Amino acid sequence: MQAVKAKVTRALPLGSRVETCDNSGAKVIKVCSVYRNKTVKGRLQAAGVGDLILASVVRGKPEMRKQTVLAVIVRQKREFRRPNGMRVKFEDNAAVVLKDDKGNPKGTIFKGPIAKEATERWPGVAKMARIVI
Repeated sequence: MQAVKAKVTRALPLGSRVETCDNSGAKVIKVCSVYRNKTVKGRLQAAGVGDLILASVVRGKPEMRKQTVLAVIVRQKREFRRPNGMRVKFEDNAAVVLKDDKGNPKGTIFKGPIAKEATERWPGVAKMARIVI
């Protein structure tokens, strides 16, 4: 995992339900924790594009449901700013389920575009991405 090169606004607090955009078997996941995130006492952690999260599967295949999985946020509705001044936002919030904390995705196909910040940070996700914005 490398550093994020943009000022990504963290838009998904704990408890957010996020759709997955891969064929791992999970359809909707719920954010439980955000890895490598420091915050003020009393404030909820939040995740943004490129962040590693621990999530529980809310909807999906029966063998996947009620399990905790690692995932990476690849799209968010909330606008964020890139170093060149461009502002980026997507139509929906989406995540990719991972096999391990190294960044290898569980699914083999990603639906929809993937943010450039997520592909720069996670090379395993970058290999599978078809559309990078």
